[in-house]
Amino acid sequence: RFTSVRTSSNVAAGANRKPLHPPTFINTKFNFSSIAEQEEELSATPSSKPPRQRQKRKDPILITPAAADRIKELLSSPNGEGALGIRLGVKRRGCNGLSYTLNYAFEKQPNEEEMEAHGVKVMIEPMALFNVVGTVMDWEETDMSSEFTFENPNSKGECGCGESFNV
Repeated sequence: RFTSVRTSSNVAAGANRKPLHPPTFINTKFNFSSIAEQEEELSATPSSKPPRQRQKRKDPILITPAAADRIKELLSSPNGEGALGIRLGVKRRGCNGLSYTLNYAFEKQPNEEEMEAHGVKVMIEPMALFNVVGTVMDWEETDMSSEFTFENPNSKGECGCGESFNV
């Protein structure tokens, strides 16, 4: 609680009132050092934390060694001459909605996800990325067929022939 002290001057002036606001005191420290001195102090003080290392992002798909070997064969063929790698995408087609596409990648397109596994580069189209994250790409040879297979954890269903899927 703030009370005023009566003195002869404020009694004589008829100011026997409490002040509206109590006095406030500001405790301010002024530092008159130059900017150069402050920068010198900062540079002389060793940093307590080492710089943060960025973690390498996980690859969006996994490629098996068998698939990588087959991709290397395709890239070394006359059709794959000059290709940087392969481009993985999806198209709306088939009896179940989406199907995988594989093409030679002669140049990197904008916004493409690029990854390397087992010595081969794979570019993933931006529109396909959401549908193929976590997919395992393999190469399988049986008595009846030789084909790339995709095990996609996002797939909700596949058609009977295995050519298309839905997410």
